[in-house]
Amino acid sequence: MYTTIELNLKRYDRLILPDIVAREEFLMSTRRFTDDLPDPMQPVTDNPPPVTPSAPAPQPAAAPTPQRRPQSGRRESAHLPRTLTQVINEADEKVMQGDLVDYVPLATGFDPLDGLIGGGLRKTELTLLGGAQGIGKTIATLQIARNIAMRPDQYAFYLSYEHTEAHLMHRLLCLESINPPELDLTSGLKLRDLYNIIVSQRAKKFMGRNDGSGSLQAILKENPKAAQPIQRLLRYSDRLILLKASPAVTNLRAIKEMTARLADATGGNVTVFVDYLQKIAVHPERPRDENDKVTIIVEGLKDIALSLDVPVFSIVAADREGLKSKRIHLYHLRGSSALDYESDIAIIMNNKYQILAKDHVAFNPYNAKAYRNWVVFTVEKNRAGRAMIDVEFQIHAENFAFNPRGQRVQQQLIDDKVIES
Repeated sequence: MYTTIELNLKRYDRLILPDIVAREEFLMSTRRFTDDLPDPMQPVTDNPPPVTPSAPAPQPAAAPTPQRRPQSGRRESAHLPRTLTQVINEADEKVMQGDLVDYVPLATGFDPLDGLIGGGLRKTELTLLGGAQGIGKTIATLQIARNIAMRPDQYAFYLSYEHTEAHLMHRLLCLESINPPELDLTSGLKLRDLYNIIVSQRAKKFMGRNDGSGSLQAILKENPKAAQPIQRLLRYSDRLILLKASPAVTNLRAIKEMTARLADATGGNVTVFVDYLQKIAVHPERPRDENDKVTIIVEGLKDIALSLDVPVFSIVAADREGLKSKRIHLYHLRGSSALDYESDIAIIMNNKYQILAKDHVAFNPYNAKAYRNWVVFTVEKNRAGRAMIDVEFQIHAENFAFNPRGQRVQQQLIDDKVIES
């Protein structure tokens, strides 16, 4: 005699499970472009071997079956019901094996921000970073990705809809020239400095000078100002994966498939960064308006975090009304209701000079100018801790870096809110 639970589980296996499998097979068979996605873990060559026109094209050899690291089984069972006993047993097994990644957050490297958000980024969580154009969202996000990739056991997957991989590399070289958090500003490189070094050395090579270096790495390693930055960058270059995403092609399914492959290849130790959310392609869905599009995207990013057991960190743009405001808040971001509901952590960036309370008794217009290079990070959504707390960090925009050693805001800001230390 079967119990009610056993009968329900048998009915699930017989009726519901085949429908889920059939649906997944149908979705996989109707992919629009992801069948041709290059493997992000394989090197890409710009010079494929030539093929003789008269000869038949060579047939590609069967791809070897990838060797996958043992997984916890979370993804395989993410959409299947499990008893609490099964969940406990799985957690027991992981802890006994020393797998504590579910309990140890990944520090962003920005202090005291990490302390406010529970130590850093966590698996299955979606973190959003919003603010106006030019405030430093990409600078902060790329620096956080770099900080995570510097850990020998962690990987960062950075998708940019705004910049090429080469441009991101150049930014990182400028960042490494001041080496946050050490911040040796005397050796700082700007983009124009970096370009001048490369162009001048290549010009010497073309003119037949013996000291004219050939490759980019050789040029940088031989230059006194660029040698240290390239060496620092190479320490984590194998663990920072970059992708120039396309607003017309790189949709949620493509991001999920690439992330799944990277998670398998790295043993699940990958953090996804998206720059930025509203640029993600939405098809074959047809959203009714911008808010509907943002809802689809943010729900998809949250699903990636949950189903693949990875942290997801995404930049969000402000809407037109928000850009008119003196101080941007979470409700100024496009599709704010969905962003607020789906995100685990939401951080909003504002220029400190712009949001200082001008009627504050300690306000001094001359001293206040020094605050133009400070950015206030406000934790407006925080599932695991306190919200509406302001911390500030100094930005070195010409070197594409923040000083990650920040502090709580002491001055009064607009919105009639005083932040106490």
